[in-house]
Amino acid sequence: MAKVLVIGSGGREHALAWKFQRSALVDIVYVAPGNDGMKDVATLVPIDVNDFENLATFALANSIDLTFVGPEIPLVNGIVDFFEARGLKVFGPRKNAAILEGSKSFAKELMTKYNIPTACYETFSNFNEAANFAKKCAYPLVIKADGLAAGKGVSIVVSYEEAYKELESMMVNELFANASSSVVIEEFLTGEEFSLMAFVNNDKVYPLQIAQDHKRVYDNDLGPNTGGMGAYTPVTHLSDEIVNEALNMVMIPVAKAMIKENRPYTGILYGGFMTTSSGVKTIEFNCRFGDPETEVILQALNGDLYAITNSVLNHENPTYSFSDRTYLGVVMASKGYPNEYAKGDEISNVCKKAPTIFHMGTKEVENKCIINGGRVLFVTGEGANINEAYESAYSVVKEIRSDSLFYRSDIGHLAIAEVEND
Repeated sequence: MAKVLVIGSGGREHALAWKFQRSALVDIVYVAPGNDGMKDVATLVPIDVNDFENLATFALANSIDLTFVGPEIPLVNGIVDFFEARGLKVFGPRKNAAILEGSKSFAKELMTKYNIPTACYETFSNFNEAANFAKKCAYPLVIKADGLAAGKGVSIVVSYEEAYKELESMMVNELFANASSSVVIEEFLTGEEFSLMAFVNNDKVYPLQIAQDHKRVYDNDLGPNTGGMGAYTPVTHLSDEIVNEALNMVMIPVAKAMIKENRPYTGILYGGFMTTSSGVKTIEFNCRFGDPETEVILQALNGDLYAITNSVLNHENPTYSFSDRTYLGVVMASKGYPNEYAKGDEISNVCKKAPTIFHMGTKEVENKCIINGGRVLFVTGEGANINEAYESAYSVVKEIRSDSLFYRSDIGHLAIAEVEND
């Protein structure tokens, strides 16, 4: 029986641990560092995600058969290279491939070079040049920090005055530290977003079913962008033709392009897409499972995650399918998120049994569940359709008690509207 180590501490990692724990091939799941809400499915290891030396030492000492890396920062910093150099089996892209998420300008240049559809853009490392360019643009406009910003480095501005303030905040006032020392300014795309994730090994791409995330913090897609406030799968109102376009025009070509650039990619490749009047266009790439899409996708996945991952690493075709059920999840966040928020308040009436709730940012103090992050809980529901999944999830959300939490009430609204219009 195998031993698995999951790297990370959020809802994505809780879902990964839950899925690995259900494998008939896995004996024990460790999560480093994890959070207290994961104790139902994993053994916590108090080692930081960027402490490669101690993580590798733990993996060697405990005969870990597979390490699965959840978050982007250790991947961009080279954890896979570090583990492989010590003979450890690890799943994720190496440092030179993880740049696909680590640098938005690299990703845009790659897409331009290989004719992969994306929004028109310019990259700037000088504030005055960026501000002068913004004067000439049509609005709305999208401004992105070039580096990693925990899913919050994207701003949509509707005027030059807003653009100037956002550029000043990012580039002069270092809102995201070095991540926003350079920025990408790109055209605003109109359409519907969806997420397509796939297992990748070199030029082999094995797609999962698509999900739809909700990035804006408030109902009706208002307020600033976040790491994600909820998600659901499948997205039945988007056609197979649209999904195949994203797969065949973007995901597979990007995998092949990375080989040509001497940056072969192995791991999870996440593509964020927009449906437009001129076809599917790429919004972003991530070098790992998305959060919160992972929490619903893994519930829908019929297949052994340990076996699937090993098949991909061994250059074998993995075996998996998807449930005919719909899964929907709601993020309960600390008031103030995605800006400053308070920690330490108690949450009552939290069901600990996964997969009803995945813990994103909690800790246990004197047998009490305490807020310990911006995104705190991911409450999931399932049903025969989107309406049933919505009712299932929100019935649990409404039972959870805390004056310090808030949530969107309209997760899945686009799919629900499509059903009502049929």
